[in-house]
Amino acid sequence: QAADSKREQFRRYLEKSGVLDTLTKVLVALYEEPEKPNSALDFLKHHLGASAPENPEIEALRLEVAEMKEKYEAVLEENKKLKTKLAQYEPPQDEKHGE
Repeated sequence: QAADSKREQFRRYLEKSGVLDTLTKVLVALYEEPEKPNSALDFLKHHLGASAPENPEIEALRLEVAEMKEKYEAVLEENKKLKTKLAQYEPPQDEKHGE
């Protein structure tokens, strides 16, 4: 009887967290697929991955990467401008050897 109670608690947990609903939707999609895929497991993995909510940490990292790319591009542009500016103050290469 204790095992039945644990099962029932687990079932309620899965239902409450939306797992049962999501699994049902993916299994129904597989059932309704006119041409069954070679790998039902790959089908489930693909559809579960696509329907799962985005992990907040992953989204935060994506934003951070986008910001870093912008900063990197800005630094490259600034470096290019500074090199151009510096070249105005440096004597040409062949004059340096004569000093």
